[in-house]
Amino acid sequence: MNNFDFAVLDFIQSNFKTAFGDFIMPIITHLGDSGIIWIILAVVLTVSKKYRPAGIAVAAALIIDLLTCNIILKPLVARIRPFEINTAIELLISPPSDFSFPSGHTAASFASTFALIFISKPYRDRKIYIPALILAVLISFSRLYLYVHFPTDIIGGIIVGLFCGFLGSIISKAIFIKNKNRIL
Repeated sequence: MNNFDFAVLDFIQSNFKTAFGDFIMPIITHLGDSGIIWIILAVVLTVSKKYRPAGIAVAAALIIDLLTCNIILKPLVARIRPFEINTAIELLISPPSDFSFPSGHTAASFASTFALIFISKPYRDRKIYIPALILAVLISFSRLYLYVHFPTDIIGGIIVGLFCGFLGSIISKAIFIKNKNRIL
């Protein structure tokens, strides 16, 4: 697994590293710090009656993600980060102090995005989940570009995000079906 991981990371460093990338990727990655952009999205959606089920789905997915990713998986797997192995890499951000697997930025991003996809009506709500998907992909790629995660950490984060997003949408649907005649 390490050969694959480092081959991808080194490919990104060799083929995608630019001055503009060095400027923009830390900004993109910081959008995912502590899931703040996704928390803001959940709050904004929850305020609107029309999008409240989506907001609740995102919030539930983020809570499940926090427990699954940061409380259970990261300490259980205890994987060190790529920059701790390849110390020749000069980081563009402060070195993260937690474990590497799965990527928390990726898991939160995809938990939110999948919650939106699973709760949305096809074609009607694309204006919400397509930008979220684009941002989730950018945040995930930034973690590779910045050499703070292995590709398999990103894949793990996407899988955790899928699971959490699905559960978040189920929780939201259950809340709104149960309370169909009440104003939430």
